[in-house]
Amino acid sequence: MEMDQSKAKSEGEVPLGSKIRYPFGGGGAQRGLPIVDLVLRVVALMGTLCSAIVMGTASQTLPFSTQSTQFKAVYKDLPMFMFFVLANSVACGYLFLSLPLSIFQMVKVASVTPRLTLLIFDTMAMALVTAGTSVATSVVYLAYQGNTVVNWASFCSQFNSFCRRSSQSLIGSFGAVLVLVLMITLSAIAMSRRITNTQPYNL
Repeated sequence: MEMDQSKAKSEGEVPLGSKIRYPFGGGGAQRGLPIVDLVLRVVALMGTLCSAIVMGTASQTLPFSTQSTQFKAVYKDLPMFMFFVLANSVACGYLFLSLPLSIFQMVKVASVTPRLTLLIFDTMAMALVTAGTSVATSVVYLAYQGNTVVNWASFCSQFNSFCRRSSQSLIGSFGAVLVLVLMITLSAIAMSRRITNTQPYNL
């Protein structure tokens, strides 16, 4: 029996009940993923922060406004823009608070709990930012194009500076969504590799 096992090992066969070891599942890859996660987390944080600041400071007053009558546009005038700022602010706060946990998983590579926790909350943050960005994008599109069916004129024909800043705020938010998707994908891949490398191979 011992001779059969030694022969199987020499020929590269995997005995029943042994652990699978893949070339791409080594310690280097496991330690590299947390570093990439930390970098992406900082990028997503900056994207949501810039989007919230740019939209929150978007304001324009038309030159022919008077003291009694003002033609002014601010993000608070539209609930959709308020939701956009709130969604990015909440996601930015979460990403900032998640940095220590991301650093912790760089030290404790074998721990599954930090990565699973980040995976759950990253998914929630992605859904929140996606919802806020989608709503704000539809409003910006209507502001630029209008709607002839319901006789809505183009809002940006007058408030061009406000619309330009609103459009710029969407760039960082869309970028944050893409980075969050990448973070979630990497976390799922890392967890699947760890589970695969620790489970016995059964036919």
